[in-house]
Amino acid sequence: MKRRFYCREENQDIDRQDLQSDAIQDRIQSFMESRGFPKMWEDGEYERYFELIFGPDREKQRAYLRGILALDKASLSVGNRVLGALIASKLAPAIFTTNFDDVVESAVADVGGQALVPFHLEGSHNILSAYKNEEFPIYCKLHGDFRYESIKNLSEDLKAQNQDLAAGLRTACNRFGLILCGYSGRDKSVMDLLHSVLDTTNPYPHGIYWTCLKGSTPAPSVEAFVEAARRRNVDAHIVFIETYDALMLRLWRNTPNKDVTLDNKVRGSALTPVAIPLPSTGHGAPIVRLNALPLISLPKKCHALETKRALTWDDVRELRSRSDGAVIFTRADKVLCWGASNDIKAIVGANFGALTEADVPQDLNLATNLQIKGFVEEAAVAALARGKPLVRRTNRTSSFVIAAPQDDRTSELLPITKITGRAAGIIAGLIAPPDEFHPETERVSWAECARVSVEQKNGRHWIVVEPDVWIWPTRARRLATDFLGERRKDRLNAKYNALLDAWIKILLGTTERNTVSAVSSFDKGSLTENPRFEIGSRSAFTRRVTK
Repeated sequence: MKRRFYCREENQDIDRQDLQSDAIQDRIQSFMESRGFPKMWEDGEYERYFELIFGPDREKQRAYLRGILALDKASLSVGNRVLGALIASKLAPAIFTTNFDDVVESAVADVGGQALVPFHLEGSHNILSAYKNEEFPIYCKLHGDFRYESIKNLSEDLKAQNQDLAAGLRTACNRFGLILCGYSGRDKSVMDLLHSVLDTTNPYPHGIYWTCLKGSTPAPSVEAFVEAARRRNVDAHIVFIETYDALMLRLWRNTPNKDVTLDNKVRGSALTPVAIPLPSTGHGAPIVRLNALPLISLPKKCHALETKRALTWDDVRELRSRSDGAVIFTRADKVLCWGASNDIKAIVGANFGALTEADVPQDLNLATNLQIKGFVEEAAVAALARGKPLVRRTNRTSSFVIAAPQDDRTSELLPITKITGRAAGIIAGLIAPPDEFHPETERVSWAECARVSVEQKNGRHWIVVEPDVWIWPTRARRLATDFLGERRKDRLNAKYNALLDAWIKILLGTTERNTVSAVSSFDKGSLTENPRFEIGSRSAFTRRVTK
């Protein structure tokens, strides 16, 4: 809606795919706010946009919704297909949504070959009869269906819920458990309805599970609702998930006695072992060098941390920050960590329960092992940087080793400075402005760095080293585009090759080829406490296949 309004008012042509760019998102949001629209995530943002763009004209609202929700524009994700299969299997007796679209009906038809007729604002009184007659599954659109006259989008509409549909939701919540997915909790009338169930005689008999994406923070209204439910002795939880699709697939995998036909429709395709022969070893010119080093040995053991209170992702991030690099944490099915046992106990504090030994999965390509891959990469960077004039940084997607600015002239960085002149410095005239998280301006500086990742290809593990330039503070990287372009413009084959040699020399401490270097993340400790890596110094290469 924001994109369409911006393009219409400013005579711009921005594709939906362009919205992946933070810069374009910021530009559109700034424009909307300049026109009096609410700030992003502000309470009432959704309905205020509808009010300001469409006014009270219901037909314009429906026309807009028809345009974006038409069946030919919707696609069924695997999560939608799982929901369709659960409904068709009669394992999801009651489903409620604030959405207007036909995705759930389409999923039931496509996967289960069944028709699902929703209850909505037109004929809402029928929902209670359906409960009375056990006519499951019951699918209810609380805010209406875009194909009908009655839809709820505006502030006045959303002040209260339709009484019949609200009674239907209360009835379901007095009989079943409640799982909430993809709902922010910012709609006051829906939250009031959920709270009202707590005043009934049998609220949420099978619990409440409110799902949030890992790395996000639940809205205060959600946390308040969960706490209120717990005070009524309801088994209520906030559950952090990777994605809706990942959650639904896990539920489906753990559903016993699945119908084979439904299972095939959910999967869409099946994993089948294949054996595709590789070409024979090449012997011809040219030789193409790759920036991957053989990772001969991965850590096989780590700690599994048990705590008195379950840890969220926010808790794990706080522990990481508190440990200042002394302990490496991740959260998969359980919280895993490396570090000295006494350090872990001190950092976790009163919430500490126990430490047990756990196996580190070796197949890093499995979708369920994405957190493990990041865990191993963070440990590898710690091992490669230890005892060297390097700073290490890990963000949500990558790990880096960075030349320490105060040590950029040390002899240990000589392999790099011979090529680049300096390993770190200040960008003259560039200042990072303040923002809501950083109240002060900051001078922008740079340092030579290398992104280090662990990859698994052709049944083998590799350490991939990608030379780059780091920018401090990180929020200023977009401001430093011209500087980065100028500094990296001549890093073509010969110079890039020399830089790769320089980083291998610094990280492994050798220029000899076909040697194996062993590095550990900490100074001491058992293999469960201190991850150890064996890395070959000869980078991968490929040659032309000759006939």
